Amino acid sequence: MGSAKNKTSNASRKARIEELRRAEQARERRNRILTITASVVVVAGLVAGGVVLVKSQSDKNDTASDSKASGHFVTGTDGVKTWKGTLSRNHVTKTVKYPMEPPVGGDHNQVWMNCNGDVYAKAVNNMNAVHALEHGAVWVTYNSKASDADVKALAAKVKKTPYTLMSPVEDQKDPIMLSAWGKQRTVTSATDPNLDKFFASYVQGKQTPEPGAACTNGLSQ
Repeated sequence: MGSAKNKTSNASRKARIEELRRAEQARERRNRILTITASVVVVAGLVAGGVVLVKSQSDKNDTASDSKASGHFVTGTDGVKTWKGTLSRNHVTKTVKYPMEPPVGGDHNQVWMNCNGDVYAKAVNNMNAVHALEHGAVWVTYNSKASDADVKALAAKVKKTPYTLMSPVEDQKDPIMLSAWGKQRTVTSATDPNLDKFFASYVQGKQTPEPGAACTNGLSQ
């Protein structure tokens, strides 16, 4: 019964992901048209305004790169912590200092970390991982206190699940943690039932700022 239920759940999640991908592709097509139109307007503005527009845009980018998330976690009855406060979504080049580890949102690099069931043996850049969370990924992290057996089992789980990624984060509070955009929780082991519950709720879940956005063709190790 359990196996049949899991298969049904996986099939349902895959169907939802495919639907979101189609919606994202349609959105990208609309955005390309808008981008072409906007480019014509920008070129005209540059001709008329000279370097003023360029300097203004540069100043805007510098300001955005310094923005930070603000707020605090509130723990629900299910053990999931929800970030209450601001999680900005600017693309920046400067290093962002997040108020939580691992981070669950905020300004981030314009390139996402590949999250199509990708397992990384070394720590990844928080700013790229946060971009993956924006796309609806769940980030599985662990430190040296996690057992080798749990790390292997977690890796096997992640490899079978689109819109997930896994990497070590030595500075995190607990041995095994799960993060999505604005959401986070600790699990006791790879067999903790809360692991599957978190995946079911937050892989491309309602918290996703950009549902259906790509989890491939980004950054990898």
